[in-house]
Amino acid sequence: AASNSPAAAAPKKRAATGLTKPRPVSPALQAGGGAAEIPRTEALKRLWAYIKQHNLQDPADKKVIVCDDKLKVLFGQERVGFLEVAKLLNPHFVK
Repeated sequence: AASNSPAAAAPKKRAATGLTKPRPVSPALQAGGGAAEIPRTEALKRLWAYIKQHNLQDPADKKVIVCDDKLKVLFGQERVGFLEVAKLLNPHFVK
């Protein structure tokens, strides 16, 4: 029989692991994200919000990001494919 208590109905919070675990980040990523420790998922979310807010997607090919000065420092490239973004962020997560 199912319990009607609120504790039984509330989902249990899992401990953050893997991609959702806050990790220390490089000074370059801190400058863009503002936090000394951030989960990879949140870093990607904030990065995409920044890209959209500053209209950095190539109008001819939305899968390409045209880097502004901040993103050039972060990625070291003028243009980045959207599939490369997560890979290029990896070095900014300090082990």
